[in-house]
Amino acid sequence: MLDLKSNLILKILKKECKNGGYKIIDKSDVISSLPGKYRCEFEELDHITSYLERQDYISIKYDDENVYCLCILPRANEENETKKIKKSKLPIIIPILSLLMGFIGALIGSIIQKFI
Repeated sequence: MLDLKSNLILKILKKECKNGGYKIIDKSDVISSLPGKYRCEFEELDHITSYLERQDYISIKYDDENVYCLCILPRANEENETKKIKKSKLPIIIPILSLLMGFIGALIGSIIQKFI
């Protein structure tokens, strides 16, 4: 699981590398794409990208002073899919169905009580 800043940087890198191949990305573009309170320096960006590489989210071909040549690995896309599955509507539907079934049961019980 990634922290918030690493996840934001990964999203920016995925947006830049849409076609799946290696792409040259300027470090200052990544930093300027971050929201204001999550901005970081070049050193921190280097630490985060090396962490993402160790966790097999990205592959860095080379890292110069101001640019990366990298590609997004399948694991980065898989994590996004698992988050979508976890956000299903099932936890919302179950309480609504239980309430509805309780109401229907009480209604049927009161109808039977009238006829007995």
